[in-house]
Amino acid sequence: MASADGMLGGSPLKAPAIEIVNLLSDAEDSANEPAPPTEQPQEDASSDDFRHEEWSMYEDALEGAVDDVSNDQILDVCTVEESLAFRKLLRAEGEDKFLAETVENGSITAKKLCTAFGIRPPAFLEGQSDEAYYNLLGLGICRELSKRVKLPQYNTIDDVVTLLQNSNNIIVLTGAGISTSLGIPDFRSKTTGLYSQLQHLGLSDPQEVFDISIFREDPTIFYSIAKDILPSTSTFSPTHAFIRLLQDRSKLLTNYTQNIDNIETHAGILPSKLIQCHGSFATATCLECAYQVPCSAIYTDLKSGRVARCDRCVQSLRQAKPTGGGIKRKRSYGGLPPKSHKKKREDYEDSTDEDEDYEVAVAGVMKPDITFFGEDLPDAFSQRLTLHDRDKVDLVLVIGTSLKVAPVSEVVGFLPRETPQVYISREACSHVDFDVDLLGDCDVVVAELCRRLGWELKHEMIPHESTISVELAQGYDSRYSIKAVI
Repeated sequence: MASADGMLGGSPLKAPAIEIVNLLSDAEDSANEPAPPTEQPQEDASSDDFRHEEWSMYEDALEGAVDDVSNDQILDVCTVEESLAFRKLLRAEGEDKFLAETVENGSITAKKLCTAFGIRPPAFLEGQSDEAYYNLLGLGICRELSKRVKLPQYNTIDDVVTLLQNSNNIIVLTGAGISTSLGIPDFRSKTTGLYSQLQHLGLSDPQEVFDISIFREDPTIFYSIAKDILPSTSTFSPTHAFIRLLQDRSKLLTNYTQNIDNIETHAGILPSKLIQCHGSFATATCLECAYQVPCSAIYTDLKSGRVARCDRCVQSLRQAKPTGGGIKRKRSYGGLPPKSHKKKREDYEDSTDEDEDYEVAVAGVMKPDITFFGEDLPDAFSQRLTLHDRDKVDLVLVIGTSLKVAPVSEVVGFLPRETPQVYISREACSHVDFDVDLLGDCDVVVAELCRRLGWELKHEMIPHESTISVELAQGYDSRYSIKAVI
């Protein structure tokens, strides 16, 4: 989350794209540093590796939201009502008194109390004493206390309508959910998301398909799935049209999109109002010579799953007019430098030795200008947010994203806490306290907001004959389920 000095999680806003784990930087530095559930190993050469592995297991536990697990899968879990009550009690009384009135007096176990803060009890602690859950509970409490607190004056869909009417500097942060109605898959849906369909690639983690080091080593992995995420149409969804409508009404401050499909430009979002946080398929760049082309130039390769090569590199190789079997160069390992542990050749060795680490030169690989995991985000992202938007924003709309990838996921915590924040998506975001949650198909939700605002949202995909159902979610004061009923 954001710290007061304008840093996100202790790191600058411009940082490599990473899959977020819901841990706070100050949790790592707290006095309650997590200890292993079994006896602490002796300090030796392997101690750091052990602690890193153990810390990763705690991260996994914090990442595994209990909201996605049914009560019959976890026998000892807090209900929604109990969770809300415990969270309110923690904020009202502080950590020490809260623990005294819960775990310390025996009214609830630490294991069960962890579930009140959205933590899935981890398998590696199963069978341990309840004390083994104390450190994990401490991390969950620290995370909860560091969250932005929901503003109590905003609770209903009518409050959201009023905010839209009165706001003139709206930040819209969008994700894959605003494009799914166009047939472009999101990434994390359990059965239809892109990641769920990549087991055949043999990756240890499906996200590796967007890892820059793996792309450099073997670009065929990315190219094999590129056609599945490459937009094949210039159309846009009703949600894109809604963002354009905010722009046309002079209400849009900035649309920060995590999407790489470049559909915002088709919808007419102005470059001055758009930050493509993770780049886009608009252009592609050679990894060898940095030659950039419109992505349309390699469209055929992307659609066929064939690795695109740089035309300028090809031309240079042709002009070199190789003789005697071709030009030789140091092997690049798909863009990576030769491994440093390779044995160096002695000065006296014959450079024509058949084992020499050389290969025939090839043209560089074209990489679409999307931000892979491990690459820095564009400078425009941090500059726009810190130097321009933070002091102007009067409303935040988060639409169609689970906020799982940092540093974009940290934007909502970086912005002023008194600025109202509204969440629109199919499923709730358990690790952020938004003021109002409007859960449902994004296109349906924004169409209903426009109907209540009296704004005309023109789009052929909006079923005007539908009746919209708006229901308050059980156990919540400001979370609504919004559905179209034909």
